[in-house]
Amino acid sequence: MPFTTKLRHILLAGKTALSRITFRVAKSLNLIKKVIIIPYKGFGNQQGIYFIGRVIKDKGIIPAGEEDSMWQNFRFMYKRFSSFEITGVAVKATFYGTEKIIITDDEGYFEFHLQPKETIPAGESWHETTLELLTQVVPNQGKVTAKGRIFIPESHVEYGIISDIDDTILSTDAARWWKMLKVTFVNNARTRMPFAGVSAFYRALQQGATGEGMNPFFYVSSSPWNLYDLLVEFLDLNKIPKGPLMLRDLGISRDYLVAGDHATHKLKQIEHIFSIYPELTFILIGDSGQQDPEIYLQVIKEFQDRVKTIYIRNVSNMARQQQIATIAGEIKALGVDLLLVKDTVEAAVHAAKHKLIIFEEIASIEVEKELDNIKDTA
Repeated sequence: MPFTTKLRHILLAGKTALSRITFRVAKSLNLIKKVIIIPYKGFGNQQGIYFIGRVIKDKGIIPAGEEDSMWQNFRFMYKRFSSFEITGVAVKATFYGTEKIIITDDEGYFEFHLQPKETIPAGESWHETTLELLTQVVPNQGKVTAKGRIFIPESHVEYGIISDIDDTILSTDAARWWKMLKVTFVNNARTRMPFAGVSAFYRALQQGATGEGMNPFFYVSSSPWNLYDLLVEFLDLNKIPKGPLMLRDLGISRDYLVAGDHATHKLKQIEHIFSIYPELTFILIGDSGQQDPEIYLQVIKEFQDRVKTIYIRNVSNMARQQQIATIAGEIKALGVDLLLVKDTVEAAVHAAKHKLIIFEEIASIEVEKELDNIKDTA
């Protein structure tokens, strides 16, 4: 067994033991007053669905307010990253006649794969699963439940869209840690600004070539699950199409020493999406700051004829642009365009020319881009 594998197993065992001891001590000292179930948006098809979630101590994190100060933003962000996980407790999920019980792991996570016994209604993209905590964690706990949202694409979609988040939808300087930390800890969902025109462009992609479609979105990012509520709120506030978010855990995992690197995580999630929807082709959207072009090249090599086009937002210097030009050449040889774009409108024009969106949407994207630029400088 390789040394890194042995080390991972040792560290994971130590982390698991520490998590269980910490939970037992906190419970015995009555340090946990209230627990909540946080279900993350899932996805699937008529045959089965997949979703994960977490059981944690309720720290009273609420949606961002119009007048929230940087200190309030920092305080809530600290609460997100200092989450207290509820380990080893039973969670029951119910979905269209199927029930299943899962025990949370050492980080409080649960993972469900469910096959519905009843027919899932057609004509709707989003469906609900009911979750219930079966284990008593605190005195006078009462019934702890939550509603999970599951995305099942309708049958008439044209294509799917897989998008990164950091430096693709909003600027985070993910390649520069000190700037990313500043953006993360002093901003909230209201003060973070999307790249100009992104919302209109994504809505145009959702509507497709007819302008009336419901093409599905999937957001694959290396941002931690701790930011899930903030990112969902950000998408909603900016009217960016809803979709499942596939983020990653921080720390040691069973598969990777530090929860997998950026490329490993994204490849694994994209492969999962492709396997759930084998008949669907996809548009891939990312940025030049990390490894998205390299990751998408690997996707095309593994999944021939499954990718329509690739849009990469340019946030890099000339040396990196030259690297991406080389990758674009490799991808072109495989029959797919990779477009390195300076802004959203450039991507929209290409999409319209290739009949991915209707031409009339370009004007609305240009208008929104100008309005977003005004907001960003206000």
